[in-house]
Amino acid sequence: MEEIYEDKSEQNQQPEPVLLTITEDIRSFIYESSKWTRFLSIIGFVFTGLMVMLSLSVGAIMTSMNSMVGAQNNPYAALGSGFLTVLLLISAAIYFYPSFILFKFSSAAKQAVLYGDQESLSEAMKKMKSFFKFWGILIIVLLGFYALAIISAIVAGVGANMA
Repeated sequence: MEEIYEDKSEQNQQPEPVLLTITEDIRSFIYESSKWTRFLSIIGFVFTGLMVMLSLSVGAIMTSMNSMVGAQNNPYAALGSGFLTVLLLISAAIYFYPSFILFKFSSAAKQAVLYGDQESLSEAMKKMKSFFKFWGILIIVLLGFYALAIISAIVAGVGANMA
């Protein structure tokens, strides 16, 4: 029987780290991306503020709508202004988070490019990963809700045809 001996010195060796080179083109792309993400994050903050102001105004809007068209003709009257306020505040919070992450990416990316700061570049890439991870999870959740809505509509339609 043949015995196989392994060279233990090869197992203990750590792989050499891969070093990436940031060229001037890449620095330019990162810097330009930081400008656009800052713009988009500020727009996100503005819309978040508008959503919060709207949520705090829902009570007055509902009262005005009820007096103009009557509560029986207002489809949102059954939900109540408290529910709509909470729903809009939750929506504002969901909208705020990616805007905040984009802002943090923008700041870190700009610092990394302007000062050659490796730690800031690492932080910027971490924030960008978090941004896309958030949107990926949100899309998966929304697709799940859509699937449930479609299945519910099909079951309701079949149930209505049987009755």
